[in-house]
Amino acid sequence: MKIRKASIHSVEFPLKEPFIISYATYPTMPAVIIKLETDTGHIGYGEAVPDAHVTGEHETATFEVLRNVLIPAILNESPFDIEHIHHKMNAVIVGNPAAKAAIDIACFDLMGKAANQPVYNLIGGRAHDKIEYAKVLSIETPETMAEKAVEAVAQGFSSLKLKVGTTDSTQDIARIYAVRHAVGPDMPIRVDVNQGWKTVGHAIQTINRLTDANLAWIEQPIRMGNIQGLAEVRRKTATPIMADESVHSMEDVLDIIRFEAADFINIKLMKAGGIYPAVGMAKAAEAAGIIAQIGSMVESSVGSAAGYHAVMSRRNIESAELTGPLLFKEEIGDLHFAPPFVHLTDKLGLGVRVDEQQLKKLTKKFAAIDGSETNHGR
Repeated sequence: MKIRKASIHSVEFPLKEPFIISYATYPTMPAVIIKLETDTGHIGYGEAVPDAHVTGEHETATFEVLRNVLIPAILNESPFDIEHIHHKMNAVIVGNPAAKAAIDIACFDLMGKAANQPVYNLIGGRAHDKIEYAKVLSIETPETMAEKAVEAVAQGFSSLKLKVGTTDSTQDIARIYAVRHAVGPDMPIRVDVNQGWKTVGHAIQTINRLTDANLAWIEQPIRMGNIQGLAEVRRKTATPIMADESVHSMEDVLDIIRFEAADFINIKLMKAGGIYPAVGMAKAAEAAGIIAQIGSMVESSVGSAAGYHAVMSRRNIESAELTGPLLFKEEIGDLHFAPPFVHLTDKLGLGVRVDEQQLKKLTKKFAAIDGSETNHGR
């Protein structure tokens, strides 16, 4: 079984409403969808959602890296040789984890379809009976966030994630307490700062003003890369700390373990480079007693399903926030959500049916690769 052909689609997913976090506002969500075909007739789908603020990638560059560098490097390889494929990708270009994730995800989809198994059975089996996800609220006024939190509880959600991290931390505190007062003392609330409180001192001061909010955790309060600073925040505050943008690789996980910098880590396939490295990172965290989450870069059903398969396969991955498909006006897949649960089936591979007509409709740029020949498409 060898990978012979590839199709690359640069797409734009329309959102129901703008998605607002500390460093950007997204009116639409760009992504790159790939389709790999083998000499046995199997088809696997993958997805890249690059984020220039986190992984240093842009969708236009990701498209070209896939077309000109990564896909030519893995043509004629077996998708089952996933360790070898990752080594080949890392040998031809450094970084670019979202682009590599697209290939990794498509390879796992191919493996599952060829082996007549869902992906989670290839990476550990069913470690959970069911998977829950949190309702994610983007940055708005305290009153609006409180109203939406109450709506989420009425819809059946069992946990909330609040996006904060503005330049005015007093307003962030008002947002958090408004939601807490609206939903009562027992609803689990996670707070994601997305690096917005920047300095160690500012983060410590702000978090210590939130002690009475009874938060499940505070995620990435300071800028990524400063793992020792994150450790200082953890030592000087009482609320559990989650590392997100500071976690890109196994090396980052080891540093977090070494400096005791976090209680939780947020592993994202787009930061890690796909399912294979993400599962390895979760195993390392487990050995150190750190709980993991698979987070979202606002992927479609393709990338979200891949993340949920990783969740299903590992006991210490205790939470997930892959809610991209719920935010889109138009989608390409059929991952099934029923708040607060996502339902992975025993269908083969990712278990997602991709609507090719819808994919074509949302495609802005296309390329096809057949063997060593590249068709630059339309």
